[in-house]
Amino acid sequence: MEASRPLIAIVGRPNVGKSRLFNRLVGKRQAIVEDSPGVTRDRQYGEGEWYNGAYAVVDTGGFDPVSTDVLLSQMREQANLAMEEADIIFFVMDVQTGLMPVDEEIAKQLRSTKKTLFAVVNKVDGPRQEPDVAEFYALGFERIYGVSAEHGYQYDELMDDVLPLLPTEEQLQPSQEVDADAPLKIAVIGKPNAGKSTLVNRMLGTERLLTSDQPGTTRDSIDSELERDGKKYIIIDTAGIRRRKSISLLMEKFSVVKAFKAIDRADVILYLMDATEGLSEQDKRLIRMSVEKGKPHVMLVNKWDLLEKDNTTAGTWAKALQNELPSFDYAPIIFISALSGQRVHKLLEAAEAVHNEWSRRVSTGPLNRWLEQLTTQHSPPIYRNRPVKFYYMTQVAIRPPTFMITCNYPDAVPAHYERFILNRLRNDFEFGGTPLKMFFRKGHEEKGEK
Repeated sequence: MEASRPLIAIVGRPNVGKSRLFNRLVGKRQAIVEDSPGVTRDRQYGEGEWYNGAYAVVDTGGFDPVSTDVLLSQMREQANLAMEEADIIFFVMDVQTGLMPVDEEIAKQLRSTKKTLFAVVNKVDGPRQEPDVAEFYALGFERIYGVSAEHGYQYDELMDDVLPLLPTEEQLQPSQEVDADAPLKIAVIGKPNAGKSTLVNRMLGTERLLTSDQPGTTRDSIDSELERDGKKYIIIDTAGIRRRKSISLLMEKFSVVKAFKAIDRADVILYLMDATEGLSEQDKRLIRMSVEKGKPHVMLVNKWDLLEKDNTTAGTWAKALQNELPSFDYAPIIFISALSGQRVHKLLEAAEAVHNEWSRRVSTGPLNRWLEQLTTQHSPPIYRNRPVKFYYMTQVAIRPPTFMITCNYPDAVPAHYERFILNRLRNDFEFGGTPLKMFFRKGHEEKGEK
């Protein structure tokens, strides 16, 4: 089943506890929390689970529909965009201050949305404060949730009602069944203005997608069908946010959410970076987030035609990229020009290749012969004066290829030795373009072993 995490947007006036609710939703202190209005000036993004239901969440800045203050105006723009793009909205208010006129203005605006809406009154730390929630029913909502984001009071009641709207983690996992006739879904990911729409147009051979030299020309992810040499593809363009006078430049960061959803749906990721700007911190963050999804990747360095270069430039670039992103060094790198079409003809073939590796199985016999030879040449570590012994290795899943090793002390295998095994596995079995996963399980003890 194709699914992506629904997006929960947390909106409300400043200082009602949105960041604390965000922290609880993502399970860690990812948002800045401070008791002063306007501290969360930009959105924070994260992902979380409730029981087996999965979601993405965005924490907006304070939302004040009537303020002319520049900062609050920007916050309002962010919240407007969050409401536009979200699947579920948490409208947060504060029981300690009571119902405020700005809450009424926000509620009036929210009534126009067709999105699923939960009215949440925060800072309800116990039964003693529950009667104070009653006044918020004047806003006309059928149900008001009185919760404490800080202490978790009645948080479970809120999330239990959200749960039916969430896909399960299993539904988000790539299918383990390989359907040769299914179209290959390719997501084009990258920061705004890297040239994503231009590249997709070049791949399609049309001008279907609006392109511009302004960042964030396209707001919505667009699926385009393509057939080449009898094979079918779906190209997912994630070109960020359309520029409008009513939306500040900060809004372009919402492309991160678009990328998350596209990555969930995609079979292959084409990550596009701008050669004229180099690898930015935003590129690194997007790539790390993308790699965590376990999808195969091809790295594209766009606008290559604009650089002065010699016959060593590509090699120098490739080495520098691998040094900057050592955990991403498995991804093939292609230097392209989306505008001129340079090397764009290679992309579908490269996507097919990494997808095949992502879906490939290695039989148990060769794996165990390889493991025996490897551990003979490079002995596993010693644990409490006893050697760690590997008994058996098998591939337990594809998409991405996942391997299990049974051993006597699974918790004693150090991270560096696990990386060594994975790197040798990748090289010796020629796994290119796809992440690999590995875990260790306690096996049957040998005679006399404790």
